[in-house]
Formats: sequence, C-alpha cells, structure tokens
Amino acid sequence: MKSTLSRLFDHQLLSREEARDILLRISGAAFNPVQIASFVSVFNMRPVSIPELQGFRDALLELCVKVDVGGQSTIDIVGTGGDGKNTFNISTLSAITVAGAGYKVTKHGSYGVSSSVGSSDVLMALGYRFSNDNSVLLRQLERANICFLHAPLFHPALKEVAPVRKDLGMKTFFNMLGPLVNPIQPSHQLFGTFSLELQRLYQYLLQESDRRFIIVYALDGYDEVSLTGPFKIAGNGLEKVLHPEDLDLPVYTQPDLDGGQNPEEGAKIFRDVLENKGTKAQMDTVSANAGLAIHCFHPERSLKDCIAEARESLESGRALGVLKTLLEQ
Repeated sequence: MKSTLSRLFDHQLLSREEARDILLRISGAAFNPVQIASFVSVFNMRPVSIPELQGFRDALLELCVKVDVGGQSTIDIVGTGGDGKNTFNISTLSAITVAGAGYKVTKHGSYGVSSSVGSSDVLMALGYRFSNDNSVLLRQLERANICFLHAPLFHPALKEVAPVRKDLGMKTFFNMLGPLVNPIQPSHQLFGTFSLELQRLYQYLLQESDRRFIIVYALDGYDEVSLTGPFKIAGNGLEKVLHPEDLDLPVYTQPDLDGGQNPEEGAKIFRDVLENKGTKAQMDTVSANAGLAIHCFHPERSLKDCIAEARESLESGRALGVLKTLLEQ
C-alpha cells in the first residue's frame, strides 16, 4: 500500500487492473484502517478516473454473492448518496411505487453513510428482514414484484471498509460504486448521481453494457429528481435538461424534502407517503422519480404519462399493498 499511496500522492492514476487488485487486497484484510482511510481519501482530493472506477467495480462484482432471477427483466432505482441533502428515502419509495405499477424491481441499497437514514435503515425500521437466500428473493419478487438486496449481505468483502466509511462520515468512491455493483446487474436501472461529472462517468461506463438506463442529476446538487429546480437526465441516446414545470409540477425547497433525523422518523414519512398522507411535495417527488423509472421501461411514452402511472400506483393503494406483501414474506 505504501508504494501505491506514494504514486497517488504524486498525482498518478491507477490502471483498471491495478484498481481491481488493490480493492481485492483491501477486501482480503491486507491493510490496516489508517492505510484504507488514506487510500479512500485520495479520491476526495481528485476525481476518480474511468479505469479506476471500472477496476473497483470489477473487484466488487467478482467478490459479491451472486443472485439468479431467471433472466427476468428488472429495474434498480438507486442514488449514489453523498449529496448531503438529508432527503427522505425517495429512491426506495419510488421502487415500491414502481413495483405497485406492475414492474419487477431488484433494489440494491445499504445503511445511510452521509445521510441520517439510508434505504436499509428505513426498511429495518419498518420490520423488513434482510436475506441473501436466492429462493427468498425470488419469492419476494414473484409475490411483491420487488426484492431488496442489502449490500452488506452481498458484498461481505466490504466489511473491512465499512468502519472506515462510517468514521469518515463523508462521501467516498464507494458511494459511486454502490449503484454499479448490484449483484443481479438488472436489465434496467435508474441512477441518481451527486455531481455532473459522475453522471458523465456513469454514462461512459454504461455505454459498454446492454442495459437500458437513465442517469439523473439535479443541477442544485440532488442525486434524484428533487423538483427543487432543473435536472439533467442522460441515458440510451438521451440527454436533456428538464424543469419541474415541464412535468406540470411545482418547484419545492429543501425543507420540503427533509428525511428526519433517525430511522423511526424516516419510516413514518415512508408509511405516510404510501398511505396517501404525505405532503404534496413528498407525493410529487416520489411520483416524478418512479415515473422516470417507468420511462426507462417505456422510452416511447411521454414522461408525463409515466408519472401519471406512478401516481396511480400510489393513490390506488397498490404501492402500499406491495410493502405489506413484502413484509409478510
């Protein structure tokens, strides 16, 4: 690690193979926490390169617990986190809403690192039991249209990194990696990124895959469609900036999207939205993000129509039914 750190501190880049190798070694407990923290911090001082991100992704996919969903078309809706906005759990609520609309969702997520409540935190507070048993996940996917892949169960190699990330308490390149290393590697994916630069990185990486994808970045810093201002979407032959008014939706402010200070508060917001007791800002934001995910399945349809389909999933109670079914499995 010493020679690698010296090279990095000298502004050199790692090759894809070098990045893969060092992350494999980190995962194998070859280095102490101080060395890991030093390595991770380098990429907060300069951008991670495309070969480095590819290598890190290669290592985690090589080491992860594999899941087989029998070739079903599924979607993941996931943000990088790290935007520092402490929003309520929009991506997981959107995933439940999309499942309520009849699409298969394989959601990958974990605990909050740079926000108070991550997807795993809120699901635990709701009573969901994590599993990496393939038969359990398939049953959930069949009965509820959704299963949740709690990252620590599928990426045991990251146990060496988790305490360091928690102690650092800020975004790292692992935030960038999370959405890229869903063990299922679903056929469709809606990504949220915390920067325009990372959106471009993702777009470049995903062009080598055969999946349908949309990457979203709100120009005021959110890693999702926040409706607090304009946002840029990019995907398969798609790149444009949209405003909330383009979707016939109002503009909201950061306090409208607050996610609470603990998992219990996050879980209350979660249930309120699914029970149609959420604020207009919460309902609109979830509908917008879920609609964008549906648009990933149906690029030929207008985004407004896809948002209307998502809203109907919420208002009809079908999204709430998905959560109830999921918790019963």
